[in-house]
Amino acid sequence: MSIQVTHITKLFGTQKALNDVSFNVGEKEIVGFLGPNGAGKSTMMKIITGYIPPSQGTVTVCGFNVAEESIHVRQQIGYLPEHNPLYLDMYVKEFLAFAAGLYKVKHMSARVKEMIALTGLEREQHKKIGALSKGYRQRVGLAQAMIHDPKVLIMDEPTTGLDPNQLHEIRGLIKQLGGQKTVMLSTHIMQEVEALCNRVIIINKGEIVANAETKDLQKSNERQVITVEFDKASSASQLRKIPMVTNAKAINDTTWQLTIASPDDARKTIFDFAVQNNLSVLTLNRVEQKLEDVFKQLTSEEKE
Repeated sequence: MSIQVTHITKLFGTQKALNDVSFNVGEKEIVGFLGPNGAGKSTMMKIITGYIPPSQGTVTVCGFNVAEESIHVRQQIGYLPEHNPLYLDMYVKEFLAFAAGLYKVKHMSARVKEMIALTGLEREQHKKIGALSKGYRQRVGLAQAMIHDPKVLIMDEPTTGLDPNQLHEIRGLIKQLGGQKTVMLSTHIMQEVEALCNRVIIINKGEIVANAETKDLQKSNERQVITVEFDKASSASQLRKIPMVTNAKAINDTTWQLTIASPDDARKTIFDFAVQNNLSVLTLNRVEQKLEDVFKQLTSEEKE
């Protein structure tokens, strides 16, 4: 395993930010680490990278204990924090050479040139970082996180503030890196997770509430949404009599979107209802549940 988190608890005074958190991340996996604001995501990432210690529990990265072998751990990890810390008065190329020197990178000039090309910074390399846009500053942060060729990349909100073109480019780069390295990223953009991540870990109020492959998590929703078209008009009150239907939303006079409080196939039940009420079903489609729906279900204060 690239990352092993075992029974981690973190206290800030009397506040428990993390409560007995455990999970593993395998080699060359891209894992989305999700949760609402204040759930403990950034705290967990800071513990994994050795920036802060846990109150209890252990973390290992590539077999090295974070608390006891921190230098070895830092050699294995590239970290892009949420608030990307950069020296704004340094030039891009100068800063990357400085970062490479800290890691004692061999063939430094060649490695800096390689990272500049990989992150699309060729035209910006001779500019001061303070003169760059938000998107290009993110690229610089990503380049410095990868300058020492780490086995594990930890990224906290890596695409915050990027325009659509920059989003596409950075996502493409992250996906490319996922074939070579272990990537753990935190984001609030669910489409990003669906497009990039093999697996999703969801944390809420300091505890893990889901840990599964992305496609399996999307199928795990306790509710389903079905769009049905009848040959004639019906009513919401009539449709709510169908077993397990909690909501009926009219799309037009004959077409309805039904929310069903069960993951079981409800098509036969809907057909039976139609027969009993002298209706013919013209179309019937199950709407694919998005990761956002599962996230809301697992982390909302008031669950339906």
